Amino acid sequence: MSTIQQTMLYDIDVLAFDADDTLWANQPYFDQAELEFQALLSDYADKETLERSLYAKQMKLLELYGYGVKPLTLGMIETAAEVIPSAVPGSILNRILDIGKELLEMPIEILPHIEETLSLIAGKYKLIMATKGDLVDQVRKLRRSGLKDYFHHVEVMSDKKPENYRNLLRRLEINAERFCMVGNSYPSDILPVVQIGGKAVYVPFHTTWKHEVYTGDAMLIDGRRVFQIDDIRKLNELLF
Repeated sequence: MSTIQQTMLYDIDVLAFDADDTLWANQPYFDQAELEFQALLSDYADKETLERSLYAKQMKLLELYGYGVKPLTLGMIETAAEVIPSAVPGSILNRILDIGKELLEMPIEILPHIEETLSLIAGKYKLIMATKGDLVDQVRKLRRSGLKDYFHHVEVMSDKKPENYRNLLRRLEINAERFCMVGNSYPSDILPVVQIGGKAVYVPFHTTWKHEVYTGDAMLIDGRRVFQIDDIRKLNELLF
């Protein structure tokens, strides 16, 4: 294999893109919501206690409600009930609900150079959006983003484990070896795809939810199946 081939993404028919923090900004709004929640309950508990309790609540709620605004909002309500010695005041409960609603209505901030990149590769590859989260919320964000027409298929997954990707590829009759996932989460977008025989491009975002931080062994960036870029425009350099 030549040096050029080793630094390029080759033999790909289908490119799948994560949505949140890959196509558009998401985590900064969630971070701001948590800061506001901490300020709201600052008379009852310190920042570290609230942060720890909220994260634990979210992890339990994921099993029932999946990813997205729902487990965060419900987690804030449960955390408030835990740290406030009496009944949660109506003003606090109402503000928590408003924070959740505001997240559902947050602006769609397309990340730099996303649309120009999609427009360059859309005619040469079949493009898929593969994200996880609340179905209604993700579809609404895609519609508001104006990016929908670039994608042949949109998949909102309950989770991003190897089996979820296998099911997606099986339904769409895609060969794993000719499939590449582009995303900002190493545990969700990179490792499971490599584990089923696909390729992946890791595009880190400046802030990452604790649950999506990779804590395993050294990352596999080998220039054949896993690539890392710091600018989405460099995807074109890998492809062409």
